[in-house]
Amino acid sequence: MTKGYVEFFLSNPKFRRLWAASVISLLGEWFNTIALFFLILEFSGSEFLLGVLFSVRMALFALSQPINGLLADRMSRKKLMLWANIFQVFLALSFLFVDGPEDMWWLIGMSGMMMLLHGVYVTAERAALPNIVDEEDLITANAIDSASWSTALCIGAMLGGITVSIWGTDMAFIIDSYTFLLSSLLLIPLTFEQSFDKSASGPLFRTAISNIKIGWSRIYNDKKLLRIVFAKSSWNLAGAGLAGVFLVLAGADLTGYGAAFGFGLFFFARGIGTGIGPLIARSVFKDKTKWPSLIGILVSISGCFYLLVGVTLDIYLPLTVALIICAHAASGGNWVLSTVLTQMWVEDEVRGRVFSMDMLILGGTAAVSTTIAGFLVEFNGLSLQAGFMSFSCLMILCGLVFTYWRPDISTKSKQ
Repeated sequence: MTKGYVEFFLSNPKFRRLWAASVISLLGEWFNTIALFFLILEFSGSEFLLGVLFSVRMALFALSQPINGLLADRMSRKKLMLWANIFQVFLALSFLFVDGPEDMWWLIGMSGMMMLLHGVYVTAERAALPNIVDEEDLITANAIDSASWSTALCIGAMLGGITVSIWGTDMAFIIDSYTFLLSSLLLIPLTFEQSFDKSASGPLFRTAISNIKIGWSRIYNDKKLLRIVFAKSSWNLAGAGLAGVFLVLAGADLTGYGAAFGFGLFFFARGIGTGIGPLIARSVFKDKTKWPSLIGILVSISGCFYLLVGVTLDIYLPLTVALIICAHAASGGNWVLSTVLTQMWVEDEVRGRVFSMDMLILGGTAAVSTTIAGFLVEFNGLSLQAGFMSFSCLMILCGLVFTYWRPDISTKSKQ
């Protein structure tokens, strides 16, 4: 029987420690992100460079995933998370040397390296969660994780915007480095059992391709799993451009508030949405057999709310904020349901490689989406309203395509 949130949280000290480490590092990550937005627009004023920042971050996140998944199945997942945090302590401090337009590519490159390490952490963390949580509690654990990610986004983005406005970007980067250090200290005492795939042994790079193929084969041979690994990217193909470019530019254009506060406000709304979405999904969608169908529907619902954001952008700010919350509540539901299904369906020995493919597709679609969005704004004069409306229509379409694409059902029919 699934435990309630409080009962589960209080009864699992290992989850509490992993949760605390993740939330603290995420708080700093959003301080960092708001500061990076501010520096790019302040020093270059380029919407395209804003898209490039997201593209480089997501490309490195995506391209490293096959190796990250293999590492998560061959090495201690705890050590991977620990070392990823430690390296990011120093990378966060490297942004203190950015002081002009000539440093933009340094900024983008270092941000990309941090995202690569974040990919190592996320893949290891997702694969490790079933090692410390019983199967019947996975939906509760993932709902708490998603809500906490969102809370970190809310608080981190808003405080990051205030910090940058009052004390400047350097303070945000220093705070970010301290959060990674504290997160590392929390991870050190964490212990859990982990199964290793003996067939994955041997020199890492020599056996990497064959071991990655094992992960792909596990996905391809299970058609229901093949479909689910595209669940998050069905939102991200349009959602990354919406949240990563258009939402940032809309925040920068808020009159009377300042760019940093505008970023923080809209990302605060985004965080609230992605926080309440998984909680609503857990309480409303109790029949797990319906989850595969609901995932695509939630993408289209998110697109409908983003379409209304485009319509109301210059009308009434509180309404726009409320619509952003609703759009990301639907996307949060998509995220948590697809994640839990993957964790339930995949064996411990290959879970890291399967999640890495999930993140590879996710990161690849995000890189494409943000690059196109930034390019269209800077070089084709696409207005914010037109950008919101066109990308939200694409999101609605992606949700419908995903809903009706059921290779698992067609395979059963043939059999």
